[in-house]
Amino acid sequence: MNLRYSDDQRLLADSAGDFLAARSPVGAQRRLRDSGTPLGFDEAVWAEAIGLGWSAIPFPENLGGLDFGCMGLGPIFEASGRHLSATPLLSSVVLGGSLLHLAGNAAQQDHWLSAAISGEKRLALALDEHPRHNPLATGLRAVAEGGGFRLDGDKHWVVDGVGADAYLVAARTAGQPGEAMGISLFLLPGDTPGLRCSPLPLIDSRNCARLHLEQVRVGPEALVGALGEGWAALDSALDRGRACLAAEMLGAAETLFASTLEYLKTRVQFDTPIGSFQALQHRAAQLYADLALARSAVMAGLAALDAGELAAAERGRLVSLAKWKAGDTALKVANEAVQMHGGIGVTDELDVGLYLKRIRVAQGCLGDRDFHGERYAALTGANG
Repeated sequence: MNLRYSDDQRLLADSAGDFLAARSPVGAQRRLRDSGTPLGFDEAVWAEAIGLGWSAIPFPENLGGLDFGCMGLGPIFEASGRHLSATPLLSSVVLGGSLLHLAGNAAQQDHWLSAAISGEKRLALALDEHPRHNPLATGLRAVAEGGGFRLDGDKHWVVDGVGADAYLVAARTAGQPGEAMGISLFLLPGDTPGLRCSPLPLIDSRNCARLHLEQVRVGPEALVGALGEGWAALDSALDRGRACLAAEMLGAAETLFASTLEYLKTRVQFDTPIGSFQALQHRAAQLYADLALARSAVMAGLAALDAGELAAAERGRLVSLAKWKAGDTALKVANEAVQMHGGIGVTDELDVGLYLKRIRVAQGCLGDRDFHGERYAALTGANG
């Protein structure tokens, strides 16, 4: 398993970094926050990113993709983390697009996946029903009715849910919460009668929503994949999203660490730079070591997604390790950055707080440290 980016992937990293530095730097995220735009991202920047081929990276050529693999998404998300750039790449492409790629039929792929890759349509995954991520706890019921289905319930933490053209909804057609069997996936256009979307404000000021379904009736064509057998595709798509979030947090943490080191070199106290204080040097050295370990874990997680010979349990184990380590390290870096900057670190004058808020949300999205620690242990036991 290769734990380094290839030459092509490094070129992609340079291209993404240059593009986001010019078109979506940290200041742009600050302006989006202050303007209160419900989308939480710049549509013009997203259109340019699509023109660069970002939305086509993980999909095979026969579906209109570039067949660059999930590893190719790593540099994009690292660059996004470095600049705090907001795009619907995670929601529409990595999560929604992957579900249609893995489980959708030809008609769904031709209409919705192609539209997501081209940017004509935007998808969002409606999965979690509780404050903490737990996909097996899905309880929203889809009841067979008149040749189709009736869905009733609520979904929370729908990433980029406001303004989405369609939602991929996980619902239970059999079994009980906690069971993998019985989870089905449904593709619902945003204008489906009985479906209501409302903003869910979070501290990072990104686009997040609640979805309320009240007697939503759909035909059999809305079913994505086999009835009651949506878990495998859902689990795989979630792992893609988790690895991408890990890469984003790694990029954010490395940038925040670099800016903190620069501050330690220039902030003078008692007529000497505070970076000369041994206690601060020790803390910075520990963060440096944690970042190196996090990068190894993230690279392994991304590589596992493209390694077809790996069993699902091993893939999940490596991805959970990446998400746990990147999230844990990013939180440590953010907390230390606030401490080392002193009182100014918690003011809006600096970008430190913006990184801290985004890292806290990304760490909890698709499973926090506790979730992935438990999942890693369970999957390690499954591997014997």
